[in-house]
Amino acid sequence: MPAPAQTPGQQEPKAHPRSRGDQTRAWALVVLAVLTTLFAILNVHEVKVHYIVGTGEAPLIIVIVISLLAGMVLTHFAERRSGKRR
Repeated sequence: MPAPAQTPGQQEPKAHPRSRGDQTRAWALVVLAVLTTLFAILNVHEVKVHYIVGTGEAPLIIVIVISLLAGMVLTHFAERRSGKRR
């Protein structure tokens, strides 16, 4: 589909320059990504994991990430449940 034609007096909207807060947030995300990558690289050793029904081995970073995700899911549902009571 062709782009809509512009009339001669119209200009395309200009992109606004990023605010200082946006730049700070972007740099914070870059730093967080680098730290997370370093954390993952440094935690690749195999660890023994005791499950409810057995035992196995897994890289430490996988165990940490799964624990983090489980905590996020439980927190989400706990917040939704407490929100319904109000």
